[in-house]
Amino acid sequence: MGDEPLAGLIVHLCVRREDGGLRYIDVWESEEACTRAFDNRIHHAVDAAFGGRRPSTEPESHVLDVLDITGIPVAGRA
Repeated sequence: MGDEPLAGLIVHLCVRREDGGLRYIDVWESEEACTRAFDNRIHHAVDAAFGGRRPSTEPESHVLDVLDITGIPVAGRA
């Protein structure tokens, strides 16, 4: 995906699930920043990693309204 940070990404976590799989948790400045990152960089990297045969469906996604991240202020929140 390149060396440059993804614009609008506040934090990225990769955690191991109890079943041995992985779960990714990303916090973005906005849904628009997330969409731009997927359209401009992430999908291209995944396509390359899968040899152009990326799975036909996206992983399950849940949008959460983050109110605060300890130590990192969230824009627009008091």
